[in-house]
Amino acid sequence: MKLPSAIKTYCPYCNAHKEHTVRLARKGKERSMSRGRRKYEAVKAGYGGSPRTPKKEVYKVGKRTIAVLTCKTCGKKHQKVYGARTKRKVEIE
Repeated sequence: MKLPSAIKTYCPYCNAHKEHTVRLARKGKERSMSRGRRKYEAVKAGYGGSPRTPKKEVYKVGKRTIAVLTCKTCGKKHQKVYGARTKRKVEIE
């Protein structure tokens, strides 16, 4: 699946159709002191092994593509989800 590097689409902040730059959304870095991470580390400490079930061998074939659109006028960002799952690698032209 190929996405253009810039598209003209609706900006909810400008309330008009403007030029946007496109990039793919990525997972952010996890905080080491977040509540879930602290709880996980506390349960994992000591005896008893992992508190969660082991990962399965089978994964989803493809994920939904999320594009981050940045308005060239106001600089605000919003996301657009492409609903169909894609098996091919997504690239920006």
